[in-house]
Amino acid sequence: MSKQHTSVRAYGILVHHDHVLLVRSSSAQINPPIWWLPGGGIDFGESPEQTLLREFREETGLSVKDPVLFDVASDVRRRPNGDRIHTVRVLYTVSLDGGELRDEVTGTTDQAQWFKPGDLNEVNVAEYAGRAIQTALGK
Repeated sequence: MSKQHTSVRAYGILVHHDHVLLVRSSSAQINPPIWWLPGGGIDFGESPEQTLLREFREETGLSVKDPVLFDVASDVRRRPNGDRIHTVRVLYTVSLDGGELRDEVTGTTDQAQWFKPGDLNEVNVAEYAGRAIQTALGK
C-alpha cells in the first residue's frame, strides 16, 4: 500500500554576476542527474528563513543574506516506490554574503555550480527551479 507524505522546504534563488547557482542531486536513481535551487527541508521549530541560510551553507559553502519571499510552489508526485509526496516549496531571492563555493559531501546534493541562464537548457533542471529562475530573471 502506498503512503502519502507532505514535505515543506525552503529554497533560494541566488543570481550573482549574471549567473545563477544550482546544486545537483546526489541520487543515483535519477538519470540524467537533476539540478535544483540550494535549500531543503525545514527542521522542527526552524523558520523557513533559518532553513534557507543553513541549507545554503551546507550545500554550497556560501553564506547568503537578505531573503525576500519570492513564491510558494506546490506539487504532488509519485516516488519510484509508489509513495506519493506533496512538496510545498517556499522560495526566496537572496544576496551573496560570503564564503567559498564547494560541493556538499555525503548529502542530498553532490555538486554546486554557477550557470549562465542561457546554459540551463543543457542540464536537467527541476521544473519548479526552472520556472522560478525564468520568473526571477524576467524571462
